[in-house]
Amino acid sequence: MAEVSAEARIEAPAEKVWGRLTDFSSYGEWNATHTSFPRGGPAELELAATYEENMKLMGFPAEVMWTVDGLEEGRLLATRGKGPMGVNLAMRYSLTPEGDATTMRIDGEFTGAAVSLMGGKLKDSATAALQESLRKLGGLVTS
Repeated sequence: MAEVSAEARIEAPAEKVWGRLTDFSSYGEWNATHTSFPRGGPAELELAATYEENMKLMGFPAEVMWTVDGLEEGRLLATRGKGPMGVNLAMRYSLTPEGDATTMRIDGEFTGAAVSLMGGKLKDSATAALQESLRKLGGLVTS
C-alpha cells in the first residue's frame, strides 16, 4: 500500500474552493494527474455516483473507474477507484473553512500487487502531483 497526502492553505473561502473542486469540466486546469473524463464527470455529484477518468501516474496512462463514497457539501469529497493491473485507489479531498481562507487536504491511497513493486516511486510521484495540484487550484481560486 502507498499512502500520500498534501495540505495547503488557500486564500479563498471554502465555497469558492469547493466550487472549483466539484467543477469536473475544469479538472485539467489544476489536477496534475488528470488527462480527461471520457464520458464527463458524474452526472449528479452524489453518493455512489460513478465516472471514468483518464490519468497519468508516474508518466504512464491509467484509466480509473471512480465511485463517490463520501460527500459532505462544501467540506468533503471521497472517492474509491479501480485502475489498471488490479490497483485500487482512494482519494479524499477535505476542506476546512478558516474565515476567508480554506485549508484543503488531499489524502490518497493505492493498493494492489503492482503497488508493492513501485511503492516508493509511486508515493514520491503522487505526493509531488498532489502538491502541484493544490498550488494550481489555489492560484485559480485566488486570482
